[in-house]
This record gives sequence, C-alpha cells and structure tokens, in this order.
Amino acid sequence: MESGFRFVAGADEVGRGALAGPVTVGMVVVDASAQKPLAGVKDSKLLSVAERERLVPLIKEWSLAHAVGHASAAEIDAIGIMAALQLAGTRAWEQMQESPIRAEVVLLDGNHDWLSAKGQLSIFDQPLPAGAGVQVPVQTMIKADLQCLSVAAASVLAKVERDAILVELDGQHAEFGWKVNKGYATAAHRAAIDQFGPSQWHRKSWKLSSGASSRLTGAMGKA
Repeated sequence: MESGFRFVAGADEVGRGALAGPVTVGMVVVDASAQKPLAGVKDSKLLSVAERERLVPLIKEWSLAHAVGHASAAEIDAIGIMAALQLAGTRAWEQMQESPIRAEVVLLDGNHDWLSAKGQLSIFDQPLPAGAGVQVPVQTMIKADLQCLSVAAASVLAKVERDAILVELDGQHAEFGWKVNKGYATAAHRAAIDQFGPSQWHRKSWKLSSGASSRLTGAMGKA
C-alpha cells in the first residue's frame, strides 16, 4: 500500500446473503514491504472446492497471521446483518491479537466500512456489542478480492470454514440441502423451508419463504 503501513490485514466476508448459517469474516496479515507471491490464490468464488481446500494450509503458512470469525443466525436476527458483520470481524481481529505481528491497517473488500469501531446503531436500533469493531484504520476497496492477495486469501479461509459449518449442519437437517447450497437462497432451499418450516439455524428476520404457499392459497380462493 502507498499509505506507509507495513503490516496490512486483508479482510473479506462470506455468507452475507445466505438464508441460513453464520456470516463469516476472514483476515490475513501480510508484510506489505516484502510480500511474497502465492500461486493460485484469488477470490474464493472463482475457485473450486478442491482448490480452496488445497490452498488453506498454504495460506496459513504464507501469512504472518490469520483468523476467521463468525456471527450466528440468531445474532444476525438480534442486531442486523451489518452489525453482525462487524461482530464477526471483531472476533477475527481479536484472534489475531494473539500473534506477535499486529496489523496496522485493514484493507476491506467492498465500498462500505462495516468494520471500524463506531457508535452507530444497527438497522434494528439495538446497541452494538461493547468493544465491537477495530481501532486501526480501515481502507475499503471495491473488488479488493480480485486485486489484493491478502484479501483473496482471507476470502478463501472464510469460505472454507463457513462451508464446513454448513456441511456439518446438513447432517442434522439434510432436508434443506445445505451440503450443496451452503445456506443460500436456491429455489430448492426455499421450497424446503415452505415444507418443513425454518430451523434454528435460519435467519428468521429474513424473507425465507418462496411465497408459493400464499400464491396457491390465493389462487384457490379465486377459483
């Protein structure tokens, strides 16, 4: 970076738009003055499952520090998605404070800084958790996961860890197809919610139903 900071944490989130499971934030610290290349790392969405899993141990060895934090579906319902992103990011940040290398700045994918410590309220007007957010400067960058190796590496760590959570939960709720859809809003996932109702892992403050039942009821009423 041209800002003069040496130790930079790249950060990215996964799971923001899912219907079920946590929202997850990955962070990876690099030395901007002597960053080494790492072949194959790019935005996690552009990699296959096998490629992402192969890269995880390489990223952990390559980085100076790394962490992944989560905020649960229940926490998303309680404080809203933006505050939950900040909470997950704070948890990742706090894990990295155990490392002797401390990031001086965070490079965050996107155009909105949801990670800095602020006194603002969430979208549900609930106070944010005490101590949430990071105290160092946060620099946002659109498409940073395509341009910055640290951010791309963070996205891989976050994606692999969150996917593993959803695969494990699929063992309890195979009817929702989480092993395949990872909690996202596929037609089959919404249809399963219509049929079985939401689980404890669904974000109940979100629109979960496909609306098929209400449309069918309305059509029958007009017949």
